[in-house]
Amino acid sequence: MQHWTSTDITQAFIQRFGQAPTLLVRACGRINLIGEHTDYNNGYVLPAAIDKHLYFAIAENGSTTCRFYAADIDQTGTADLQQLVPAAQLWLTYLRGIAQQFQVAGKALRGVDVAFGGNLPIGAGVSSSAALECGFAFALNTLFDGGYTRPELAELAQRSSQQFVGIPCGIMDQFASLMGKAGHFILLDCQRLVHRYIPADFGAYELVLLNTQVHHELAFSAYGERVSECQAGVAYLQQHYPNVRSLRDVLPTMLELHREGLDPIVFRRCHYVINEHDRILRACEHLQNGQIAALGQLLFDTHVGLRDDYEVSCPELDFLVDFASRTSGVVGARLMGGGFGGCTINIVQREAVSRFVETAQNAYYQQFGKEPTQLQVHIADGTDTYTP
Repeated sequence: MQHWTSTDITQAFIQRFGQAPTLLVRACGRINLIGEHTDYNNGYVLPAAIDKHLYFAIAENGSTTCRFYAADIDQTGTADLQQLVPAAQLWLTYLRGIAQQFQVAGKALRGVDVAFGGNLPIGAGVSSSAALECGFAFALNTLFDGGYTRPELAELAQRSSQQFVGIPCGIMDQFASLMGKAGHFILLDCQRLVHRYIPADFGAYELVLLNTQVHHELAFSAYGERVSECQAGVAYLQQHYPNVRSLRDVLPTMLELHREGLDPIVFRRCHYVINEHDRILRACEHLQNGQIAALGQLLFDTHVGLRDDYEVSCPELDFLVDFASRTSGVVGARLMGGGFGGCTINIVQREAVSRFVETAQNAYYQQFGKEPTQLQVHIADGTDTYTP
């Protein structure tokens, strides 16, 4: 896939629409150190924005229609602001949904031309979809004086995903894309929507992302199933604990006490989420105290939970995590993102990174006949306008 620079997107806009853009926006992908599938359960998450972007070039066009050019996939689409409905293309549905949320809130929009593309890989678990939503939302908010704060834009993008696109997602991806701070993770409490920044200081270690080059279609349907299974667990536990509103409110002892009354699958889903909440808070302590090996072990533990209790892994991800666990210099690894493909995130001693990547690629190729790519990222500031 071609990587589009900000200059490329500006030129593509001019060629496509015959005018210069009046606004340039750089939207961020994200990584997540720990805390997978906890956001829609009102738990904690620990993400960060990264320096892999979608670039947007935008200008008003004097009509009531938005015209889009998706440079990465060389596709075009439109959005009639007088009749916003889901499209056949998922990327276009995401964009129409953002415009619809502005209209629902009574914000006046006019037609715009938009070209976008970048170096953010699709299907790698670094949330290209949230970058797409947040970049366009940030642009509309800027162009038309929407008055939204960044956290409010994250909530708007989440509502769009849930109500227009039809994905029952949490808020982590959108919040991380908009609220990122260079050199810091975001400890976000998804129940109260309060956050604090934690320095991403790994000492003699580095984060290494390995992309399996796998993206199973199962991920879309399985996501909704996991949300429903967690909700079923909450509904059952509410019969015994009326104050329970989400799995965030459930203690491990409460879950274990009512194990026999829960469907075994629902129990395992709840077991993973409740234990992950605890791991996130311990991970923050280890990171702040420089206990990187202990932090890494929590990543391994999370992967086991995602593999066995939550069942969102796949052979390719399991292979890379198992390989990492047997490699000198690697202290932690797990799948990152929704699952069924995408990247593993690894904590590796700096001097061991090159050797780890090379040997992992060779072993993976021998097993699957393809080579996982290293995705080199740095923790960055969140989505914003920029000057070329």
